[in-house]
Amino acid sequence: MNRRQSGTTRPVRREGLIDQVAARFQGEISTGRWPVGERIPTESQLVSEFGVGRNTVREALQALVHAGLLSREQGRGTFVISSSELTAPLARGLSGGSRRDYLELRLALDSTAASLAASRRSDADVELLRDLRQRREASWHTGDPDLRASADLALHRAIVAATHNPLYLQLYSSMIDVFAIHMRDDEDGSEDPAHGHHHDLVEAIAEGEPARAGALVAAIFEPFTR
Repeated sequence: MNRRQSGTTRPVRREGLIDQVAARFQGEISTGRWPVGERIPTESQLVSEFGVGRNTVREALQALVHAGLLSREQGRGTFVISSSELTAPLARGLSGGSRRDYLELRLALDSTAASLAASRRSDADVELLRDLRQRREASWHTGDPDLRASADLALHRAIVAATHNPLYLQLYSSMIDVFAIHMRDDEDGSEDPAHGHHHDLVEAIAEGEPARAGALVAAIFEPFTR
């Protein structure tokens, strides 16, 4: 005689659990708690932190490897290589553009974001922008083009985040890797030509001046369009 269990909770299917854990890991990436370029916690640490089995952790990480967000490096660990699954297809689509095409795209995105951020920023946004501005300034003293690109883009991404438009932030974040490549290509080792403009840009956003913020973005890009 077959017995039916009624009123009981079905156990979570393994595949569903892996998807849930992968989604939580992806959240760590999208929020910046696991930054692009950084090594993520070890499998043992993830097992302890998220309260799931090692195999589940391993398969969830592998799913993000396939999605192009993580990369495993033998003997070194697992690193974040992208903050969005859109990055790979966007990178392919943008690879054929000219330098002028790239600059025009960034100018359009960054100037609009700055104007919106000046109208919508919170006190917490302003505090973060000022902190990232200082980090960007410090990066220019290192002479490291990768660090400079990372610090610059962190500031501009935070400006987009200050628009409080999640679609804008998702799109911009997915293009960060492409922007970084072009920034390194433009790197000439000189002093930061846009330090003053970046300082004023953050203050224009803090003071709620959309037109001025947008104009300062144009001033930042002007030397590169000559």
